[in-house]
Amino acid sequence: MTTSEELAAQEETLRFDHFDNNTAIALGQHLLSAARERGLPVVISVRRNGQRLFHAALPGTSADNDAWIDRKSRVVDRYGHSSFYIGTLHRESGTTFEDQSRLDPNQYAAHGGVFPVIVRNVGPVGTVGVSGLPQAEDHAFVVEQLTEFLADQTNS
Repeated sequence: MTTSEELAAQEETLRFDHFDNNTAIALGQHLLSAARERGLPVVISVRRNGQRLFHAALPGTSADNDAWIDRKSRVVDRYGHSSFYIGTLHRESGTTFEDQSRLDPNQYAAHGGVFPVIVRNVGPVGTVGVSGLPQAEDHAFVVEQLTEFLADQTNS
């Protein structure tokens, strides 16, 4: 089981030097390509400052996955941390996000799959996420793809 410390370390590591519309679209396409290669039934979303810059829904998904992306993204926007981190932090403290936050569960979901887009020396500016797999797998896929994408950007 992934700990909140491990999840926080991911956020410290996976940071952008800059993030604009073109970067968002390239990131979305990177996730889309990987999801297609694996035949994953996921919805992919990349946002900056509340604006959806990339969205794709692969076969096997539904409007429910869009709703999950929105709910998980609201958690990231509100707290500046991954949706999985926030949910894990509450579970580690012996409670649940739903009980502690008092936020409408129809609007907020602290389940894995949405990660903050963090720009160095700026902070969180958006979100990248998927929905369609179990929450730990959603999160792991996003982290894996962010790691690859950022490594490619550094090497180019």
